[in-house]
Amino acid sequence: MSWLGAHPIAAMLIATFAWAGIFLVLILLRKPRNDRDWREHLAHLPHVEMADDRFSVDPERTWSFSANGPAVRASRSFVGAFAELKRVWLVVEPNGRSKWTAHTLLMFEFANDRLLAITIEARLEKGERWTAFKGLWNSFELFYLWASARDVLTGRAVFLKHRVYIYPLILTEEQRLSLLRNMLKTTAELEAAPRFYNTLFSNCTNELAKRAGIGWRYSFVLTGRAPYQLFRIGVIPGSNFEDVQKRADFTERVKALNALPPEEFDRALLADLRKT
Repeated sequence: MSWLGAHPIAAMLIATFAWAGIFLVLILLRKPRNDRDWREHLAHLPHVEMADDRFSVDPERTWSFSANGPAVRASRSFVGAFAELKRVWLVVEPNGRSKWTAHTLLMFEFANDRLLAITIEARLEKGERWTAFKGLWNSFELFYLWASARDVLTGRAVFLKHRVYIYPLILTEEQRLSLLRNMLKTTAELEAAPRFYNTLFSNCTNELAKRAGIGWRYSFVLTGRAPYQLFRIGVIPGSNFEDVQKRADFTERVKALNALPPEEFDRALLADLRKT
């Protein structure tokens, strides 16, 4: 005790490191689980089945939204053929408070004007609130949510009143198929063995990038810069990014398309996207 009294700064540093060590041990001892009391929109863990030529995802969430929130809560099973995969689209939902952060997700386009979206989420329990800081410390499980294009787009543009940008991705057939297969494979792995979301290393953007085999870039953390980085490496086409970004803003069009019957949404959206 006399040493502690004689060396107060050293004692304070020792105590700080000791508490930090205890905190880290407690974090590392946490185990991810799939059986918590989840928020409704994250409650149903998707089940994936894959064969050489076909796959299925159940459920594919197909909620519809009004300005007041979810209007219809529904789901279905999506069955697709790998040979029918035509294109991949990147959707970006900017954080209005900062140009450096955004949510990113993908839409896979199949023959006959069908779209299947996937968004990477922190899986929240009822009453739980997401923060980037909490996401650093094994606070949330990782969730791969498969949904209709109408669900993910109108939920953001109509209900949350956020802007949504949709960019075409230049990928070879092999790259498209590899990306889809990897996303499905990881979904199945998470059903069998859950793992944690992480703000830096397993967020909505770098999970997509890892499945696509894209090397590490700062924009995988500063996610609002992801479209520009993809433009720079030629994955998003165009000669001037400001023009590309302006054409990609589909916020008002998504709001208008929300008035269509659900079965017409994908066809109308793709018709507009092909014009850009």
